[in-house]
Amino acid sequence: MNKALLVMLFMVFYNGASSNGLGANVTTARPEVVNIGAIFTFDSVIGKIAKLAIALAVEDVNSDPEILNGTKLTLKMQNTKSSDFLGIIEALQFLENDTVAIIGPQFSATAHVISHIADELKVPLLSFAATDPTLSPTQFPFLVRTTRSDLFQMTAVADLVFYYEWRDVIAIYVNDDFGRNAIAALGDKLAEKRCKISYKVPLNPKATKDEITNALISVSSMESRILILHIYTSWGLQVLTEARNLMMMASGYVWIATDWFSTIIDTDPSLPFISTDDIQGVLTLKMYTPESELKKKFKSRWSNLTSSRRVNGSSFGLNTYGLYAYDSVRHLAVALDSFFARGENISFSNDSNLNELGGGKLNLDALNMFNGGSQLLQSILEVNTTGLTGPVKFNPDGNLIKPAFEVINVIGTGTRTIGYWSNSSGFLLDPPEKPQRKLQSNGSSTGTERLYSVIWPGQTTQKPRGWVFPDNGRKLRIGVPNRVSYREFVGIKGTEFTGYCIEVFQAALNELPYGVPYKFVPFGDGKKNPENHELLHMIQIGEFDGVVGDITITTSRTKMVDFTQPYIESGLVVVAPIRKLNSSAWAFLRPFTPMMWGVTGIFFLVVGTVVWILERRTNEDFRGPPRKQFVTIIWFSFSTLFFSQKEKTGSTLGRFVLIIWLFVVLILNSSYIASLTSILTVEQLSSPVKGIESLATGGDPIGFLKGSFAENYLTDELNIHRSRLVPLNSPEEYEKALQDGPSAGGVAAVIDERAYMELFLSSRCGYSIVGQEFTKMGWGFVSIISFNLIVQKFVTFGFCIFFFRHITLISYVVILSI
Repeated sequence: MNKALLVMLFMVFYNGASSNGLGANVTTARPEVVNIGAIFTFDSVIGKIAKLAIALAVEDVNSDPEILNGTKLTLKMQNTKSSDFLGIIEALQFLENDTVAIIGPQFSATAHVISHIADELKVPLLSFAATDPTLSPTQFPFLVRTTRSDLFQMTAVADLVFYYEWRDVIAIYVNDDFGRNAIAALGDKLAEKRCKISYKVPLNPKATKDEITNALISVSSMESRILILHIYTSWGLQVLTEARNLMMMASGYVWIATDWFSTIIDTDPSLPFISTDDIQGVLTLKMYTPESELKKKFKSRWSNLTSSRRVNGSSFGLNTYGLYAYDSVRHLAVALDSFFARGENISFSNDSNLNELGGGKLNLDALNMFNGGSQLLQSILEVNTTGLTGPVKFNPDGNLIKPAFEVINVIGTGTRTIGYWSNSSGFLLDPPEKPQRKLQSNGSSTGTERLYSVIWPGQTTQKPRGWVFPDNGRKLRIGVPNRVSYREFVGIKGTEFTGYCIEVFQAALNELPYGVPYKFVPFGDGKKNPENHELLHMIQIGEFDGVVGDITITTSRTKMVDFTQPYIESGLVVVAPIRKLNSSAWAFLRPFTPMMWGVTGIFFLVVGTVVWILERRTNEDFRGPPRKQFVTIIWFSFSTLFFSQKEKTGSTLGRFVLIIWLFVVLILNSSYIASLTSILTVEQLSSPVKGIESLATGGDPIGFLKGSFAENYLTDELNIHRSRLVPLNSPEEYEKALQDGPSAGGVAAVIDERAYMELFLSSRCGYSIVGQEFTKMGWGFVSIISFNLIVQKFVTFGFCIFFFRHITLISYVVILSI
C-alpha cells in the first residue's frame, strides 16, 4: 500500500514539474477535443469542394465513436484567397493555438514555405492538393502528401507522348513551383524515352488575356503541334478559348491537359463559361480512384447535399481533390487513434530557437512545438485505411501506393474514358484492379497496354502527325553530288533533284514525328563526277549540314562524318567482257576437264585390274591367254556404265569392290548427263578474267569510276600499282574501254560497286560480273538529323527495296511498300 502511494506521488510530482519546467499544456489521457486546422482557397474550383468535403469528414469522424473513442475533432478553416502570404500567416495562427495537424495547404508554393515551419514545430501537414514533385519527404518530413505527386502524372504524360510515337512537345505552364517543377519532371521522363520538350512557354500565375494570346502566337510558329498544358484551374479554360480564336484547336494539333482540366469538368460538367467547340478533342488526365460501395454512398450523399447549392453561379460536382480532402481527415483521425493507443499524449512546449530571438512585435514566442509531433507523423505514415479513394497507404518514399490515372477524351458535350494508366502496368483498357482485355484492332494487339480510339481536334480519328514545318528557323543545307553518270541514283535537272537516293531520303523524313526544314544544294560542276571525299569535307568545314547521295560507308569516311544505317547494300565487283561458247561435235567432251577424263580412265583400269586379281584363280571367265585377259579387264570395267557384265564375280571381295564401283559410276554418269544437257541447251559464256584474284595478279589495266573509293581500295588493300588503274567517268566510257581491251588502250575489266554495275548491265550485253563480290559495304546518309532508326526500319521491314534485276525499259525501280 505504501509503495503504491509513493508511485502515485512520484507521478503527480513528475507531471507537475514537467508542466512548470516546460511552460506547456499537457494532456495525459485521451483528450475530449483535438484541434486541427485547414488552409486553402475557399472560392477556387478545388477549394469550394474541399471545404464541404472536409466539413463532412469531421462530422463523420465525430459521429462515429469507434474512430477516436469519444475524442472529438475541432476544425478551424482559413481562407488563403489564393495568396501564398496569407497562407503563411494563417498557418502561423494555427500554430499559436495548439493545433496538432493542418489539412493543406492547397498550393505548392505555399507548401514550400509552410513545410519549413511545420518541420521546426513538429506539426504534420496533410496536403490534398500540393502536387509539386519536389516536395520531397526527405526535405520536408512533416509534409504528408495525401494526393498523387505530379511526378506520376508527368510519367503518364510522357508515356502518352511515346505511345503515339511523337518526339517533340511544347509545354505551356504556370511559372511558379507548381508549374516549373512538374515540367522539369516531364522533361526528365521524356528524355528517358528519347523525346524532348522543344519549347517552353511559362505563363504568369495571374496571366492576362493579352499575355496568353502572345504566348500562343509564339507557339503557333513552332514546328511541334503537341501541346502540354499544365496550369491553374482558375484561368486554364481561357487558354483553350484563346487557342480556338487563333485557330489552334484545328486538325493537326494535339492538346494534352493535366488533371486541372478533368477537375473543372468534374466540378461543373456543363462548363457554362466556355463553348464546347473550344475543347473538342482535348486529352486530359484524371487521378483514378476505384469504385467502391463507400464511394457510391458518399456520391449519393453529396448529390443530395449539393443539389440546390451553387457557388458563384456554378454547380457543385464532386471532384477527385474533394475525395482526397475527405480521406485526409479520416486518415488523420485513424492515426490519432493509433497515437493515443500507444500511450502518447498531446503536449506543447516553447521552441528554444524562437525564444532566443526574444521580444519583437512578431510575437514568435507564442508559437508552440508539438512534443508528440514525430510520433503522430509516424502513425500517419504507418496506419492503413480504406477511404473514398481506395487504399490509403504510404510507401517508403512517402507517396500513396498504386498511382493511376484515367485518360479522358473530350467529345461533343461530354467526355469518354479511352483507357487507364498505372505506374506498374502502363496503359490499360480497364481499371488497373480488374482483369485486362486485349484490344482487337485490325487483328493486332500489343498485350494489355492499349488505348481506345481518340477523336482529335478537328473531329478526326486519324492520329495527328505532331509537327509542321516551322515559320522560323534556318533550313538544313543538304549537299547533293551533281553527277554526270548514274543519274538514276542522284540526278539534278535545274532546281529539281531526283533519283533513288533522293526518294529514300524524303520517305525517311516523312516517317519522322517532327518537321525538318531543308534545302538541297548541288555539289560539283556537272561535267565530271565530284570527289566524294571533298563532298564529305564540306560537312567538316560547316558548308553543309548533311549529304544525300550514293555515298558508300567506309572505315576512313566514318572517321570524318557520321552515317545513318545503310539503306542499300553494295560492294565492289569485277565486270569483264564475255564470249559465247558455241556447240560443236566435240561438245560431249566438255562436261569433264581433261584431268577429270584422265582420272576417270585410270579408275576404270584400276577397278578392272583389282577385280581380275581377285577372280582369276577361281573364276573361269577371268582366265585364258594374256590378250584375252587384258580385253576382259577393259571390257568388264567399261561395261558397268551401260549394262551388267557377262562375267560373274564369285569372291566376296570382288563383289564388294564392284558394289563400290557401281556407286561411283552412278555419280559420274549423273554428273556427265546433267552437264552435257546444260551445255547443249543453255548458252555458255566465258571470260578470260575469272575474278579479282586473277585480275590482281595479272598486269592488264583496270578501270574504275572516277571519284569512287575503289581507287584507294585497290592500291592500299590489294596492292595493285596505280599505273594499272584507268579512271572512267560514265557507263559509256566503261563500255568503250572494255570493247577496246588492253591491246587497244582499253581495260581488261572494270571494278565498281554492284549497284552501279547491275544498272550498267541492265542495258548492255556482252559483259558480266565475274567472280564473287569482294567487299561488303552499303550506302548511307551523312550527318543528317537523327532518323537512323527510321532508315533501319525501312531496311528491316521492306520499306526500301531496290531490285536491279527487274530493271528493263527504265533504269531503276523503287519499291516503297510494306
